[in-house]
Amino acid sequence: MGINHDAVESLKADPTVAAIHRSLGFYYGNAAQDATMDAFYAPFVRPGDLVFDIGSHVGDRIGSFRRLGARVVAVEPQPLCIRAIKEIYAGDEDVILVEAVCGASEGTAQFYVNSENPTVSTASTEFVKAADGAQGWQDQVWDEQIEVPSLTLDDLVKSYGIPAFTKIDVEGFESSVLAGLSQIVPALSFEFTTIERSVALRCLDQVAALGFTAFNLSMGESMRMEFGEWRSRDEMAAHIRALPHEANAGDVYCLPSPAPWPGPAAA
Repeated sequence: MGINHDAVESLKADPTVAAIHRSLGFYYGNAAQDATMDAFYAPFVRPGDLVFDIGSHVGDRIGSFRRLGARVVAVEPQPLCIRAIKEIYAGDEDVILVEAVCGASEGTAQFYVNSENPTVSTASTEFVKAADGAQGWQDQVWDEQIEVPSLTLDDLVKSYGIPAFTKIDVEGFESSVLAGLSQIVPALSFEFTTIERSVALRCLDQVAALGFTAFNLSMGESMRMEFGEWRSRDEMAAHIRALPHEANAGDVYCLPSPAPWPGPAAA
């Protein structure tokens, strides 16, 4: 099982989901891009592994994790994205969709929808404030608010087991997600943006407190690590502080201890 390509094409042509057409077009249908993504994640994800995909959006990482043979618990609160994931992975018993926000506590959360650009919808009011008037973010508007269920990473671990890899991409809500994790896991990544470096630094403190000691990062959708060797918490913090505003976003990768990286680092 895996990606239902007919469902992808049907969604791309469906005007009722026009807001996610750009994401569907970018993430699905490019075999070379899929191969690059799979090669990037392969050191973290092996056949039979359990993976948590926190903030699944339209499910492109689900596709990669499934091609690598993993079982995936995907957490996503947005109705349009939930619909896409359900249709694209219909019938795949190794994809479990949890329709919720992952945060610091169980209950409910307010979720701020950017109806023109759902990829930056968020549960973080601070993220919305940080984007207001920031260079490159001037046209972004969060014009809808919905109440959604909330659960924690600890809740997911209790329900499904310890994941081999946890990917967190939740538009400024990453620190809240990590606040709901009380034990170290084999590997995780969290997204950061240059409009909210303080969130990234807080996340580094949180994962370091859990026991992570080795860090690397990949900028944007490059699917390349910036460093050939894993860095310390302090080195990663200094690098994030020094990034230009235009760098915009990336993902920090965290391990309990340094490990050889088989893929290429950025030139």
